[in-house]
Amino acid sequence: MRTRTLGGLEVPAIGYGAMVLSPGLYGEVDDVRGEAALKAALDAGATHVDTSDGYGPDGHNERLVGRAIRGRRDEVVVATKFGLAVPEGEPSRAHRVGYAFGELRVNAEPRLVRRYAERSLRNLGTDVIDLYYLHFPDPGVPIEDTAGAMAELVHAGLVRHIGLSNVTAAQLRAAHAVHPVAAVQYEWSMWRPIDPGLLAAARELGVGVVAWSPLGSGFLTGTVTEVGEGDFRRNAPRFSAGNLARNNDRYAPVKDIAARLGVTPAQLALAWLLHQDEHVVPIPGSRTPAHIEENVAAAGITLSPDTLARIDEALSRFEVRGGTLL
Repeated sequence: MRTRTLGGLEVPAIGYGAMVLSPGLYGEVDDVRGEAALKAALDAGATHVDTSDGYGPDGHNERLVGRAIRGRRDEVVVATKFGLAVPEGEPSRAHRVGYAFGELRVNAEPRLVRRYAERSLRNLGTDVIDLYYLHFPDPGVPIEDTAGAMAELVHAGLVRHIGLSNVTAAQLRAAHAVHPVAAVQYEWSMWRPIDPGLLAAARELGVGVVAWSPLGSGFLTGTVTEVGEGDFRRNAPRFSAGNLARNNDRYAPVKDIAARLGVTPAQLALAWLLHQDEHVVPIPGSRTPAHIEENVAAAGITLSPDTLARIDEALSRFEVRGGTLL
């Protein structure tokens, strides 16, 4: 697969988001299927694997990734995040989100950062994390203080590059002034534009952008007509029954463009995103090897200026109903 750079880190143009492999997020899934999906992603070339200590209970997702990459560690860029799986007995603060549950609890105090990292290293079965993100900014802690503690991990050899997730342009600038930030992770897709100020700051500072949920939590595949029990998307206003039906109707012109090009809607969504910036790297997740290979193949799709213009025109009429996480 073609590669791109995130700061000084070279990664495949399309990575793999492992969040979908923990139970209770996109419905039930077992570890056998999860490990098979991860190995399929590696075999397909999606060797930039993104996880978090907050995906699933007790570091489940990290431990699953650790088992899947055993014996192949040198092939993989391992990215994980911290701040949501707050250690027992430690305080936490509310970070407001747009889902029905209203908030996440975070703690990014500098004194805990090494403790988070050491726990993730054990879960992953590795001695170094290639890209380590603050998952959400802590409203009670200046982000430059957290970035300083993350820099100490780099100096100690526990982390190679640091990243930030779900931050503002001002927060990116403040953290980058303390230590170079390789990547900023943000929800970016056809139905969720990136904050233009954040993108401008990333470009100015030489920071790559990792696009989480680049397929709109599955919506942009064009196949989601309902979400079942045990699926976290039931908390998302965009996936409520009425909103989902309307959003599918409004998305139809984009699906028509994909059909005329002979690609799937998911491939078009990923290819479109890759054309937005040379340093954007989507990290779609899937449990199905065939879909993983389909996603990876999007890295080889070239969209002409005329096609991009038609897509943008269709998207300008795609008035999404329902809020997003941030």
